[in-house]
Formats: sequence, C-alpha cells, structure tokens
Amino acid sequence: MKTKILLCEDDENLGMLLREYLQTKGFAVELMPDGDAGYQAFVQDKFDICILDVMMPKKDGFTLAQEIRKINTVVPIIFLTVRSLKEDILEGFKIGADDYITKPFSMEELLFRIEAILRRVSGKQSKSGTEFVIGKFVFDAQKQVLVSADQKIKLTTKESELLVLLAQSANNILERNYALKSIWVEDNYFNARSMDVYITKLRKILREDPDIEIINIHGKGYKLIIPDPAT
Repeated sequence: MKTKILLCEDDENLGMLLREYLQTKGFAVELMPDGDAGYQAFVQDKFDICILDVMMPKKDGFTLAQEIRKINTVVPIIFLTVRSLKEDILEGFKIGADDYITKPFSMEELLFRIEAILRRVSGKQSKSGTEFVIGKFVFDAQKQVLVSADQKIKLTTKESELLVLLAQSANNILERNYALKSIWVEDNYFNARSMDVYITKLRKILREDPDIEIINIHGKGYKLIIPDPAT
C-alpha cells in the first residue's frame, strides 16, 4: 500500500506541483484547497501524514491541526508557511507538529523531511518491516546482519543504513543526495567519497549471489538490482 498524504494548500499552482512531485515519488496524495475541505477529507479517509499550509481560507492550518489532533493524536503533521516568526513556529509545535517548513523550499527538502518523519514514526510503532529478502540473502536491519545459506555477515551501522535504503528502493533508483542526507546528514565531497566506499563494500559482500547487482545511475544515484521473488 502506498503512503497516503493529506496535502492542504490554497495556492493552486504550488499545490498541484507538490502533488505531482510526491506522486512521482510513490506517494498517494489528496490535495485540498482550504482547511474545511482538508478536515472533511481527514474524517472520511485514513492518512499516514498531513502537510498543512498555515495561511488558508475558511480554516487556517493551525485550527485544522488542532481538529485533526482531537481525532488522531499520532498522525504526523508538517506545516508549510511563509511566516518564520518564532512565535508561529512555537505555536505549531505546541499544537503537535512534527516539522515546520518555511516557504520557499525545495521539493527535495520536503521529501527528505517526509521520509525522515515516516522512518521515525515507523520505528516507534513497531520493529516489523526490518527484514528484507535480497536474492539468496535475508537482511535483518534491526540486528544489522546479512544471512545466506553459507554465511552470516555482521554489517557496520553505515553499511546497514545504506543497505536499508537500497533495499527499500530495490530495482528503482536510490537518489544519491537523498542517501547522503539520510545517513550522513550533509552532502559534501568527503561524505560522498565515504558513501562510495560503503557501496563498494556492499558490492563485494553481495557478490556471492550473481543475480544481485548494485549499479551506478549516472548523475542520479544507485540501483539495487534483485530478482523478483515471485518468479
């Protein structure tokens, strides 16, 4: 099932751009033009995360968030706003926001924040979803162990974190910048070289299965190629 996002944004152009971008990243997005429509959508459907513009007609983002919190105390909420006043930010977090992004912002930054919140929430809720079948290997991300019929390999924390991202996007592109910021926080020359070293290490470890490959996608990132378990 796709992660479902409630996006409330009264700027029609920005809303449509955000919806289209997030949909290309694999999310299901419901776009609502004001706070009233956003509230009606929330009570009628189940969402995994809410992205709310603060300044909206009919019902502002803060009011909508308060009403959402009365229904669901744990669903993550991100506020979007042109206002960067300390009082506004504090108000947002008092209501129970998980993050606060000041306009203008890059779509990539929003994606990083969404993914970070969802990983954090998923980790709090359960430890399930931490095992991945990668060809002839079973990867236990919780224990940082890669197991095959022939061996059991203990991975370092960085190797494990990188393999999790690759496994989560198996047979699809893992964007280089996303991986760098998710694991090393900062995208710079030294961190990029460090990530290349860990990619090389993972390639050597996974070489035991000839059907598995980590390939470079020029200018974009990496792709973990694994066989379809259904075939």
